[in-house]
Amino acid sequence: MSPAELQRRLPATGLVLEVASGSGQHAAFFAAGLPGWRWQPSEADPAARDSIADWCAGLANVLPALPLDVLAPSWPGAPVGVDAVFCANLLHIAPWAATTGLMRGAARHLAPAGRLWIYGPFFVDGDAPAPGNLAFDADLRARDPAWGVRRLDAVVREAEAAGLGLAERIAMPANNLLLVCERGGSPA
Repeated sequence: MSPAELQRRLPATGLVLEVASGSGQHAAFFAAGLPGWRWQPSEADPAARDSIADWCAGLANVLPALPLDVLAPSWPGAPVGVDAVFCANLLHIAPWAATTGLMRGAARHLAPAGRLWIYGPFFVDGDAPAPGNLAFDADLRARDPAWGVRRLDAVVREAEAAGLGLAERIAMPANNLLLVCERGGSPA
């Protein structure tokens, strides 16, 4: 995914809260490509927060990474009223409760016109699953039975339960999707 996908759909400036920033590669890549945006990375793992600092060194629009556990009932320290919440490659490598936590947390922290951006692989009802996603799902479930490629409809239901609706579904390389959710939303 390139910053161009976000640039075409975002205003020139804003604040994004990235949930589960991992190593910091996404934060560094997108912050460099979206210089008008302030990027707030977050990560539960302290070692990963150190990696985020390394990846983002020298990027003036990246804030220090926050400790954030998506499963927590509240996200202390996370900014409220953000223009976007961004989450890449989390839902399939976490228990289902992470999906619920992401949706509820995003709904609490987004500005009224803010959007939740979710990137990763999904199974779409009515579409034949890509062989690569089937193999990936099997591998994930072998590592941890609580993990796995999620069904898009189930993820959308969790968003709706939190007051967010799927506004756009964008096909991405390697059988991934970029989902854009907003308050209320409309079927995509």
